[in-house]
Amino acid sequence: MQQLKDYTGSVYGGLGQLLYAFYQAQALPIPEKLEKVQNLERFDYIIWRDLLTSLDQQLKRPALSLEIAESVLPKHLGIIAYIAMSCENLGEALYRYHDFHRLIYDGSPLQITGIGEYLSIRWTELLPNMATQLTDETAIALMAGFLKHFMDFKDITLYEVHFKGPSPKYIARYEQFFRCPVRFSQPYSQVLMPLSELTRPFMKGDQTLQQLLTQQAQSLLEKLPNTTHVDHRLQQAILTGLQKNQFQIEHISAQLQISVRQLQRHLQQQGTTYQQRMHQVRCMLAKEYLKDPHLGLHEIALLLGYSEQSAFQRAFKQWLNITPQQWRLQHQ
Repeated sequence: MQQLKDYTGSVYGGLGQLLYAFYQAQALPIPEKLEKVQNLERFDYIIWRDLLTSLDQQLKRPALSLEIAESVLPKHLGIIAYIAMSCENLGEALYRYHDFHRLIYDGSPLQITGIGEYLSIRWTELLPNMATQLTDETAIALMAGFLKHFMDFKDITLYEVHFKGPSPKYIARYEQFFRCPVRFSQPYSQVLMPLSELTRPFMKGDQTLQQLLTQQAQSLLEKLPNTTHVDHRLQQAILTGLQKNQFQIEHISAQLQISVRQLQRHLQQQGTTYQQRMHQVRCMLAKEYLKDPHLGLHEIALLLGYSEQSAFQRAFKQWLNITPQQWRLQHQ
């Protein structure tokens, strides 16, 4: 029981990488504590809080959280970024975010609830003295920064952003960043957005993940004999279906607008099956994800549509006759 009481949560290792990049951009000496977390999949929340506090005391600049958030990249958020960038609209992305938010901040449960015409996104209370105004601001700013840079934020309208902490001198900077009214000294730190925004489609065509998926699909297609237009569409459908956890043959054939029987017949003519094609795609993606040191095996398993890490490990061993850990060590 004592262990549970003393548990203060952990954060995704990519946040340490983000802070490292920020230090470099500011030409600041890297603290030893920050150096030590660079190759970790996760580290203690209290270390994250202390690193932010130390940086704030060193720079003494207003709205530091917004500056940090401007530097966020998909790799800093890990699995949630990969998944969000394959979603079709904000509602779908938030649904998946709710499922996996603990992979970024574990120890502070997320609540997504409707309040009249608005959707509230907020984290419940951490242990006393754990959360600070800066950690709250950074958490929300990172989410908004990701939307701003990678999910066409300019087309998403927020209603209000609330923070528990006292009001700073430069509220206008916050309102410029979030593009909505920002209120301080509120009961909760939260984002409020109109429910109507949930069906807004994300931008298409130049998403980083979509480019990656297209390149991977093309690479795989080049290895297949007698490639057809159906094969190309099939690869794309499986790749994106894995991100949405909708990769069963029924979902894929519906996306291709053909029957399950037609798809099976097409694959049979090529001497393969849907299961074998799925294994090819999963193996290719697994190797890409394993190259990212901040993605743990559990996260990679989720990205590939496995409910258990052990199932992914068994499958990988069957594909390549080597464990994921061994493959990662060989290709670091």
